Amino acid sequence: MTDPQVAILMLGSFIVIIMLGFPIAFTLMAMGVGFGYYAYFDADRQWRIYDRLASQEGAEFWPLLPEYLQGFLNNRIFDLLVNQTYGVMQNDVLTAVPLFLFMGYIVERANIVDRLFATLQIAARRVPGSMAVAALITCALFATATGIVGAVVTLMGLLAFPAMLNARYNTSFASGVICAGGTLGILIPPSIMLIVYAATSNVSIVRLYAGALLPGLLRAGRYVVYVIGRATLQPGIAPKPRDEDIEGVGLLQVIWMIASSFLPLAVLIFSVLGAILFGLATPSEAAAMGALGGLILAIVYRALTWDRLRESVYLTVRTSAMVCWLFVGSYTFASVFSYLGGEHLVADFVTSLNLSPLQFLLLAQLIIFLLGWPLEWSEIIIIFVPIFLPLLAVFEIDPLFFGILVALNLQTSFLTPPMAMSAYYLKGIAPPHVRLAEIFAGCMPFLAMVFITMAIMYIFPNIVFWLPNLIYS
Repeated sequence: MTDPQVAILMLGSFIVIIMLGFPIAFTLMAMGVGFGYYAYFDADRQWRIYDRLASQEGAEFWPLLPEYLQGFLNNRIFDLLVNQTYGVMQNDVLTAVPLFLFMGYIVERANIVDRLFATLQIAARRVPGSMAVAALITCALFATATGIVGAVVTLMGLLAFPAMLNARYNTSFASGVICAGGTLGILIPPSIMLIVYAATSNVSIVRLYAGALLPGLLRAGRYVVYVIGRATLQPGIAPKPRDEDIEGVGLLQVIWMIASSFLPLAVLIFSVLGAILFGLATPSEAAAMGALGGLILAIVYRALTWDRLRESVYLTVRTSAMVCWLFVGSYTFASVFSYLGGEHLVADFVTSLNLSPLQFLLLAQLIIFLLGWPLEWSEIIIIFVPIFLPLLAVFEIDPLFFGILVALNLQTSFLTPPMAMSAYYLKGIAPPHVRLAEIFAGCMPFLAMVFITMAIMYIFPNIVFWLPNLIYS
């Protein structure tokens, strides 16, 4: 087999193995080391030493044997693995990941989200579909803080979903709100996914945040408008609160609740984001400020206990380790894949198709969309997106624009049957009478809105580039 054929075998073997359920990070490292050993093995040198061994006898034989055996151990793949591990440890951009994760976990476990949802529910009580609107805004803020879809859907499924069902909301409608709201944090800064993409693509994280802000707000705003519009046209799917549920709540009380619950978390998030966008702090410094702010909020709300702090630290370390080992494995795998000529083989194949930039974008997004069914966003960004990055220059596509499209696309994979992970997260904690088909049906309108947002963004690319060009021109 030629080296490029071995590279394709390497990629195909990896896909088959992860489909069998093996841990992805360690599969990447094992495949990288295994195929890398073959790629870097100096067979000619070993044969020369072997020929010398075969021609020697007695005392001349034994001094050559250690040199022959050492040739099997002196393989550059081991140096490559160590260097890639050290490189990930030195990556300044990735330092922000555990700090943002800690901020999200401490906010989640300090019951701040409970207070936030209750406050927004009362504040929006006169708006059609008020409980759904409150759930979406809560999801947006919490998803922005934590960046983990499963955590947001699960928490809001335990907090807001039963409340909406008790308020006689349509089951599909309420399910779609929770599932779609949980994906908002993938794109809205400060998004952990964008940090990982920045580390993978070498695109400036501050420009990514600036570019993602308007598309993220546009999509969240479209969700809210859809909820209000549908609740207005079909009042039966989102009944108004009963008078006894909202009577006695005056304007001053609402203002006080907003000031004590909504504003602190909103100020924390926007302070972190503003510090990054306007160059007042690096992403790592802003993330540290956010982690400290989360701790202070938990202390102020008297919700910080030793068990909650310990659990937050444990979850932060576990998730951060997963991301970092994914990077180590991906870098090792990608280096060997490229050394064997796989990257050039893929590039030559794609360019031979004579695709237009739009056709290439559609093909790339379709592949990423399909990968989103069995894989998490972190695995797609770290492992598969780098395959497309060298081709962006060929088709004159800005990697910043491509990254925002990928972030939008990955949200669709969480909402698309039959592998819509958001639906399964919600089904896992929903009451028994809630059927998976109802959850899938509720996701469909929000899925359509994501595709519409992607189309609008392609037609009007200044939605992405306007803010970065304005701030950093």
